[in-house]
Amino acid sequence: MTLTLATPARDRIIEPMIALAHCTKQDRIVVAGSRGIELMFQLQRLGYAHAAATANCGRPAGQYDVALVDWRQRTFNALEPALDWLADFLRPNGVLVVWVDPQKAASNQALRQSLERRGFVIEAGTVHECGCAVSARRRAMNPVRKAA
Repeated sequence: MTLTLATPARDRIIEPMIALAHCTKQDRIVVAGSRGIELMFQLQRLGYAHAAATANCGRPAGQYDVALVDWRQRTFNALEPALDWLADFLRPNGVLVVWVDPQKAASNQALRQSLERRGFVIEAGTVHECGCAVSARRRAMNPVRKAA
């Protein structure tokens, strides 16, 4: 008898997060959220050897290229201090992807504004059956061109 462990559709967020972050197999990736360890193992199974969860990633020192945050079933108020803490793990050109529960438009706007207050520019977003995500990069790496 063969036992197959299928991942429910609601839990398949790692591929869309990788796509939003434009991750390469060489990127150093830190994963945060209640399922951080599980997502780290999924990344490693997919060949992302430099993936770590916040539980085992060391002190923040700007050492990661990508931060993937699974913030489903958690409050937005709890996300605010987590974003401050996670930003210190990212390199100056690092990208941050935050995945949250399906929300009303006002909540989505609050997430975007929160990232912008922290010096990030929203690059992309996606809506999925199990939530929505935004990808953001630090503003300093996205200079605004001045009209000549």
